Order: sequence, then structure tokens, then C-alpha cells
Amino acid sequence: MTTIPKIMKGIQLVGHGGPEMLEYRDDIPVPTPTSNEVLIRVSAAGVNNTDINTRTAWYSNKDGCSSDVGWSGTAMVFPRIQGADVCGAIVAVGDNVSKERIGERVLIEPCLSEAHGQPLNSPWYYGSECDGGFAEYTVVTAKHAYAVNSALTDIELASFPCSYSTAENMLTRANVTSHDTVLISGASGGVGSAAIQLAKARGAYVIAITSPSKNQQLLDLGADQVISRDADLIENLGENSLDVVIDLVAGKQWPQFLRLLRPGSRYAVSGAIGGALVELDIRTLYLKDLSFFGCTVLEPEVFRNLVSYIEQRKINPIIAQTFPLKEINKVQDIFLKKKHVGKIVLKVSEQ
Repeated sequence: MTTIPKIMKGIQLVGHGGPEMLEYRDDIPVPTPTSNEVLIRVSAAGVNNTDINTRTAWYSNKDGCSSDVGWSGTAMVFPRIQGADVCGAIVAVGDNVSKERIGERVLIEPCLSEAHGQPLNSPWYYGSECDGGFAEYTVVTAKHAYAVNSALTDIELASFPCSYSTAENMLTRANVTSHDTVLISGASGGVGSAAIQLAKARGAYVIAITSPSKNQQLLDLGADQVISRDADLIENLGENSLDVVIDLVAGKQWPQFLRLLRPGSRYAVSGAIGGALVELDIRTLYLKDLSFFGCTVLEPEVFRNLVSYIEQRKINPIIAQTFPLKEINKVQDIFLKKKHVGKIVLKVSEQ
């Protein structure tokens, strides 16, 4: 029987700002699962843009006002344990949860419709509106802890939840099929590389935007064509040549995306690492009958489908590097340099 300690090691975000706001501690109380919750011993946790964006209050859209910097549009509560990508094992359960779940290896669905065992009026993001996986133990409502049967390691499995569910949600919302030509921006990152694999699993023709040094890696992932992020997209691909744009970048290239889309085509976005403000000629939107999808909240079937893809080995983990949890400041610095392909994962504890 697993002995559960009273305190744990973890990283606490103590306020908005620079890396100094992340504190490694060894005296954090281990959470107790309440009704409908499970306690998970975290083995590995992936690193994401959202960790850094939340720390720096990037999600605020009110000229620096920090009242809306959480995913739900409410103020952050500090200290907060971040970390949305988690693989671990259930070690205890609250009321209304079968004790047979103890021992399950699980992945946590990062977009929550329930928290503290209760339904939410609006979705929370795991590691933002509630504590996440950058600690040895975490609690989550049982419905969001998905058992996974796989020969992959915990490190490998921790690369999937956030990036792959985000990518799968974008493809689901845009209804990508085998008949589509799909352009993916930011294709070498965690979500972008996931989107390549998931779009190919649907049979689509995939064009990936990346830096030339990463071309071969993305071709090896399954991309049919790669194009430089500095290229003139219209000159290289031609107007009205695409059915879907999966955008993680936005920025200065954004107006070209709409020119590339055929009439009646679809644009899905879930990131703006190239710049959040873009110029839209509204005439292009309505004259081409384009459909736009802003993608944050997961469709109900997305995470279940993702676990199924993992178990069937239809998708593969892409691990760039691994580090111990206490090196999170170094890790975020490496992450921001954007020289890696795939996921950087933190090793949290041994199972």
C-alpha cells in the first residue's frame, strides 16, 4: 500500500513577473481528494507556452491590467502550482470514486469542466485556475483523469495531453478530412508537431511552416511539404490553394493566410506567439465565406479520442529534452529560444 506523505516538493508561482516568481519548495502540503476527486502522484509534466504566458500575465488584454489573466477571465490566485501536461498514477480517491481506480496510470485532461468535484459555470485550465502538475502530487476530478494502457514511458506520455489535445481540438473544430490541404504555422513546436501527426492520421495533405534547420525533422514526422517562416506564402503556395489553416503564430504573416484559403474554407487558431494583433480585411472574410474557429475549450470527444490514438500507436511522442523539476527556470529559458522540436518534459518523481 502506498504511503502518502503530508508534504511534497513542487514549484509555486507566487506572482506575475519574471522567472524569480517561480519558487521551488519542499514544504507544500499534499492535497487531499474531496468527493469525486482522485489524488495522483505525478511522475512527469510537460512544459508549455501557457506556463510562461500565465506567469507574465500575457493573457491580459486590458493594457496591462491583471484582472483577467487566467483562462477563465478571472484574476489568478497565488501561490499557484502550474503544469498542464501530467502523467502519473492514482494513489487515493475521494468519496464517490471507486477504490479500484487506485494504481491506474493516467493522463489528465487539461481543460476542466469540473473542479473540486463540482461542475463549473465556465471551463478552467488545469494549472491556471487550479493547481496543476509541477509538484509531486495533484488532485483532479476523477472524470478528467483518463486511464491509459501503453508501453510508452511516463516521460513520453506526459508530452501528449496539452499539445495533442489542443491540436486535435483544432482539427476537430475545422473538420479536417482526407480531402483537405492543411497549412500548419509554428509546426516545430509541441502543438504544431502534434498537429502534423494528427492531420496525417486523418489523411490530409500537410504543409508545415518552420525554420529551414528543422525541415527534415518535420518531413520525418509526416509533413508532405515544408516552407520557411520567412517565405512569401502567396508566391510559394498560390492564392486559394488551401482548405484549412491551423494557426499557432498569427503575427505579420497573418493576412496571407486568408488569401491562401479557398472560398468556403476554414481557419482555426489556438496561439499567437508571432504577435497577437493582426490586420483583417473583413471583406476577405465574408466574400470568401470563410469560417473562423477560436479554439480553447476542448470538444467533449477530443481527449477520449487522443487516449485512443495513443493506445493504438497512431501518434508518437516527440521528446526534445528532459530535466528535473527544480531546473524549471533553466527549462523555460531553453523553451523560449525555440530551437527544439517537440516537447520538453520535467521529471517530477519516481513511480
